[in-house]
Amino acid sequence: MKQPLPSRPRPLVSALRAALVGLTLAAPLALSLAQPAHAQSAPLRSFQIAPGALDTALTSFAAAANITLSFAAGQARELRTDGLNGEYTTESGLARLLAGSGLEAVHRGQGNYVLRPAAKADARALDGDEKMLGSVRVTANQLGEITEGTGSYTPGTIATATRLVLTPRETPQSISVVTRQEMDDFALTSIDKVMEHTPGVSIVTYDSERTEYYARGFAIQNFQYDGIPMRRDSSYSAGNTLTDMAIYDRVEVLKGATGLLTGSGDPGATINLIRKKPTKEFQGEASLGAGTWNNYRSQFDVSGALNPAGSLRGRAVAAYQDKHSQLDGYERKTSTFYGILEADLSPSTLLTVGADYQDNTPTRSTWGGIPIYNRNGDFNDMPRSFNNGASWSSWKQYTRTAFATLEHTFANDWLLKAQFNHQINGYNYALGSAAADYPNPADGSGVSTWEGKDVGKTVANAFDVYASGPFELLGRKHELVLGGSLAKRTWTNRGYWAGNNSVTNYYTWNGNIPQPDWNSLEATHSREVTRENGVYAAARFNLRDDLKLIAGSRLVNYENATLKKSGVVVPYLGAVYDLNDQYSVYASYTSIYKPQSAQDVKGKTLDPLAGVNYETGVKGSFFGGRLNASVAYFRLDQDNYANATGALTPSGGTAYEAIDGVRTKGFEAEVSGQLTPQWQIHAGFNHKIARRQGDKVATLTPENQFSLSSTYKPGFVPGLSIGGGARWQDKTWGDVSHPTQGTVKHTVDSYWLFDAMASYQIDKNLSVNLNVNNLLDKKYYTIFSWYSTYTWGEGRNAMLTMKYKF
Repeated sequence: MKQPLPSRPRPLVSALRAALVGLTLAAPLALSLAQPAHAQSAPLRSFQIAPGALDTALTSFAAAANITLSFAAGQARELRTDGLNGEYTTESGLARLLAGSGLEAVHRGQGNYVLRPAAKADARALDGDEKMLGSVRVTANQLGEITEGTGSYTPGTIATATRLVLTPRETPQSISVVTRQEMDDFALTSIDKVMEHTPGVSIVTYDSERTEYYARGFAIQNFQYDGIPMRRDSSYSAGNTLTDMAIYDRVEVLKGATGLLTGSGDPGATINLIRKKPTKEFQGEASLGAGTWNNYRSQFDVSGALNPAGSLRGRAVAAYQDKHSQLDGYERKTSTFYGILEADLSPSTLLTVGADYQDNTPTRSTWGGIPIYNRNGDFNDMPRSFNNGASWSSWKQYTRTAFATLEHTFANDWLLKAQFNHQINGYNYALGSAAADYPNPADGSGVSTWEGKDVGKTVANAFDVYASGPFELLGRKHELVLGGSLAKRTWTNRGYWAGNNSVTNYYTWNGNIPQPDWNSLEATHSREVTRENGVYAAARFNLRDDLKLIAGSRLVNYENATLKKSGVVVPYLGAVYDLNDQYSVYASYTSIYKPQSAQDVKGKTLDPLAGVNYETGVKGSFFGGRLNASVAYFRLDQDNYANATGALTPSGGTAYEAIDGVRTKGFEAEVSGQLTPQWQIHAGFNHKIARRQGDKVATLTPENQFSLSSTYKPGFVPGLSIGGGARWQDKTWGDVSHPTQGTVKHTVDSYWLFDAMASYQIDKNLSVNLNVNNLLDKKYYTIFSWYSTYTWGEGRNAMLTMKYKF
């Protein structure tokens, strides 16, 4: 008895029936607004920086060049430079000062630069009168800046929206990023924990092994791994929401429709998980943790060069967690392994290969939750420790991934990148639970079990290739991305249903019932193959120094057993206008689509559901990009919704008509990064209301949410960090079954949750971290209306972790 997924998107207006319509419409505007060539040329300045200490020279250069250059104390300490004497651009001057230091300056936009270790040094040395210096390429730069080691709660650059590597301020969509530092500080070791800390994302719990993430009123089924799209089927969960975070550098959540790169899907959001990358310098860490309810965790991570030249680099990560919980008899063992190699085939060509592996093996899994009402129609108030699962109930899930990337940078700064991802998401569950019907409060009778078994997997292969780089038009430099992708997903399943059996007394249930003889039952077999391919293009037009226009489109072909759709156009349009050095205003129109198999009275398949997102807002970047803030207003529509007409198709099936679907309106505010050198913050407030035909929908998720995570390093205790978090959500409700009144509305009150953390750096290698979740032990629950059940949230729990870096 698995929850079906009722969401579906829509087609696009005929005026956009051209694959590159965004580029076509934008070009005349670019021509009319373009400025003369000299306006975009990098100016030369005269510098006289004496040889000596690098940190002093950099400070003098930043003042003379009128830029903001950020670097950590000690990052350039004890390093020296030959200085400068002559005319340089900002980029060539920085490169000359940093030559031989192992450091590089990365431009974050608007005159803001950040200093970081160079992944690969450029061997060319230029004379002082040369205008340009070949850029030093950062490993995995095409995915954005690595957050590991920055100590920051905000990203540098990201590429999830368009494949263009942009700062958050330059991206005309709302995006939330949870960095490696935030994950480490708050022990966010699972993707569920990361989503709890992500502004604008809410979680609905089905049972112990299944959660669903929602944004802007829609379930998030679109996942990406290093930018390669993968889809999730939450009815047959297979590892996506059990992902261990040991192998990831950061998690990016792009809000709204994301069809330019993901193709098909729902319009709420896309989750992009960016893997850790190898380092040239040797580094490693090992950690051990223990927590409430016999929760134990170990992790090992080692990285470095594998040859003297540093042209071959590798990284290996392993994690193991044995986690019990507040549920009686429940336990989940999770093992995770990850390996990655990077090889410089030439100074301009990088090959990356890797694999990851995760097993999740639970004991006494629940299936569904606790019935909301008892036989008398009162709230069925059970202990937080109550487990409805049978003693043999277990929903095992696993993932196996292999990936490879080849990228080549040409002398004209163009990049060609090809990426392949092979992923297996599998499950093997035998489930039994006491979850059906209403218990009699007098003697616990009236409840029956669900008992079923499924074994299946989804094998997905995805290939993406694109070229990106600058081009000149009317004397100004612009950016272009041209690409294409292929994807094939094959889902197979073998299922058994053992029916329902009566439970003698629900209130004394301990799960001790015999497991069915599955081999004696007739199995049902399912197989679905989905193919999707498309080409896409996006250009960032530099209309003026303070105005950028991003226009693009994707042309999609889709095929499964019942539907073949080709030539679907998915447009993208966004503009960013800089008000000054700190603030920008933006507006965007983004879209996504989802095929559907429903037919009308003539037997014609309805057009794909289409999701479109209209968004406008203000973004700010402060302290050299170390603090980012945004406020956005959005309207999100999903149309061509399949509505049953009561008539029949020519083949005798139910006939549907396409109607306007769900419309969500709302606003989001978010801030992330460094308020002071000692104070990091990530906070957000979100409001949304979703309706279909005037009635509110998506009410299992709150209309209003607030989240805050913050840490502070007091100067009077060196090595100490203290912090905490607060999460609030508005009331939620859903239509559920009632024993005497039929279908009723059940409301869950709003609630606050508070967390706390403290860490202490004992010496340069050893640190200890304490995290306490639900500090005030708030008793709260969430409902799942499809099952008419509820699930208790976790009570107060703590985790103590010791980490050794070497």
